[in-house]
Amino acid sequence: MLRVVRRCYMWLTYAFFYVPLLVVFVYSFNSNKYTTAWGGFSLRWYKLLLDNTAIMDAALNSLLVAVSSATMATLVGGLAALSVKRYRFSGRNSMYAGLLMLTLSPDIVMGISLLILFIACKVELGFFTLFIAHTTLCTPFVALTVLARLAEFDEHLIEAARDLGASEAGAFRHILLPLTAPAVAAGWLLSFTLSMDDVLISTFVTGPSFEVLPVKIYSMVKLGVKPDVNALSAIMFVLTLVLVLTAQAMLQGKKK
Repeated sequence: MLRVVRRCYMWLTYAFFYVPLLVVFVYSFNSNKYTTAWGGFSLRWYKLLLDNTAIMDAALNSLLVAVSSATMATLVGGLAALSVKRYRFSGRNSMYAGLLMLTLSPDIVMGISLLILFIACKVELGFFTLFIAHTTLCTPFVALTVLARLAEFDEHLIEAARDLGASEAGAFRHILLPLTAPAVAAGWLLSFTLSMDDVLISTFVTGPSFEVLPVKIYSMVKLGVKPDVNALSAIMFVLTLVLVLTAQAMLQGKKK
């Protein structure tokens, strides 16, 4: 009886998370203009979406910001995690506390503070400000993900490599980096998702000449959810799923 209850709870949890996504995906093929009624299968909304240059430009801008900021956040966050875990220096505890504080800081506080900083420095709002803001947002999540991996790392492996004649750089390249690669990849994927999904911070730090997809979608759904928004959501979900499956396959290949 307990097993049945657990299975029912599991399937209810899955349904709560994935049924809304399935509804959006199905209604993206609805020929009816209104999402409340099914009018038959059609690809008209995908064609309309691809012909919408404003949305396509916003999607390309979001991809550019997400890839660049996720890469920089992975680099900075990974180095920060290594510094906190493996070295002793003045301000180490403050650095770790700062990483935790950034993960707990509300997005609206971060958005307002970064906007004030950019205005004070007279930086034009656009790609650069979004890149800095999203890197700041994602870096602590990468650092904590890598730190969780390093907590299971056996330092004796590095000592053995050094005893056998490996340099510090060689031990890092051949031992530490391969063992932390899954956490680094997970941090990059998490950063990419956070950047692509961010609305609040992007609203504060983006300029009128550089529009990103989350802000564009938010402005579109203010007047109601249209079928082309469903099509856009379905495409983003499929792309995210392909990215996750590809990363999972790469990690499985490295394990083998």
